[in-house]
Amino acid sequence: MAIPSVNGGHRRSKAFLFLICCALAGSLPHCMKQPQSFFPALTLAFLLGIYAFRVVLRGRSNFKNLLTVSNDILEIDDDLPFVDVIVSARDEEAVVGKLVQRLAAMQYPKEKIQICIIDDGSQDKTSLILQELNKQFSNLKVISRSRKSGGGKSGALNQALKKVHGEWVFILDADADFNDEILLKLVPFAKEGRWAAVQLRKAVVNSQQNLLTCCQAMEMAMDTVIQQGRQSIGGVVELRGNGALLNRQALDKCGGFNEGTVTDDLDLSFRFLLSGGLIGILWDPPVYEEGVETLGPLMRQRKRWAEGGLQRFFDYWPLLISRRLNSAQHLDLTAFFLLQYVLPVISFFDVITFLITKTIPVYWPLSIVAFSISGLAFFSGCRRSSFGPKIPNPTPFHLIISIIYLSHWFFVIPLITIKMAFIPKKLVWVKTMHKGN
Repeated sequence: MAIPSVNGGHRRSKAFLFLICCALAGSLPHCMKQPQSFFPALTLAFLLGIYAFRVVLRGRSNFKNLLTVSNDILEIDDDLPFVDVIVSARDEEAVVGKLVQRLAAMQYPKEKIQICIIDDGSQDKTSLILQELNKQFSNLKVISRSRKSGGGKSGALNQALKKVHGEWVFILDADADFNDEILLKLVPFAKEGRWAAVQLRKAVVNSQQNLLTCCQAMEMAMDTVIQQGRQSIGGVVELRGNGALLNRQALDKCGGFNEGTVTDDLDLSFRFLLSGGLIGILWDPPVYEEGVETLGPLMRQRKRWAEGGLQRFFDYWPLLISRRLNSAQHLDLTAFFLLQYVLPVISFFDVITFLITKTIPVYWPLSIVAFSISGLAFFSGCRRSSFGPKIPNPTPFHLIISIIYLSHWFFVIPLITIKMAFIPKKLVWVKTMHKGN
């Protein structure tokens, strides 16, 4: 079913209302006598803990089946569809040349693949590099866009969609790398499962650079475990941008990419969901990408992810609570909305109230559940066999550091919620710099 037009209006008022509700939920229990003040948090911790624990266990048990499917399909499907590979590149001189060379070397029928690179107003040598590459590869299409063109990355992708007509669209970031057989495994898997889209696991190529990149590599493995678990119980799987294969017909049904969001992948996940398109998740083969090596760029990246994640709930909430979704999807969305977005903001006001009133914080049981489930997913994901860059071993040190690393969300999400509630938003594409090392 088609999605009604959503313009993302009144986000500030919605963010303000969300902030007020979280503030009340975080502070009011401090007005209650103990131990009654702990009952709401303990009840939520028990219910959400059971659900999230079930998700992680199902993600672990479902792993072998998913891996077997991806390996077997390579030999049995000869009827391969046409695929358009689309990459939006802005100031990517360090990586775009290597990417095009890798795409040209993929094991996929040359007459059934087109490489489309959008030069989105680059001010470095990206344009010159693409001009030279365009002379070398007949199936490379370069689209130039002004830096002042609207819509951010989504606008660039939508412009590319007007120029391509394949059955499937493969979205990559400019720093992506991959196994040569990636499409031979990915495309048949998507067709066999009748998925509207498939998201590949993201593997961090520079995981051994420092502790920050090590934690990101473990985080990506954890995320895939949770996504596989959500998929196996009929929940909601989300796109992660890099390494997303999209069915063109399903994408058109959604209306393409939303140019009013800062995270096109998270927004599109909901658009697929609401139009009846299911998203699959694949552990192997992964898509490789660079981890962010310093704290400043990481915080900018995570602020954008947090804002985009909240935006989609504010934009689509009337449809998300409608009968477009089944009960399993409603339950899954509710559980992870509470754990990912509500808990950090409530905990923020819980701590603020604790500091003012000198009472005891009441939401620590929920935080313990969230970090415990994350630790279990870390352990499960990092123990798996995998293709591509090595995932760090789940040693006690790595697990402790990674769980501490995850606590940055308890700072980022409240900060972004306050910003969304009080500061008018100007859409700007803030890209992550890639080194290409």
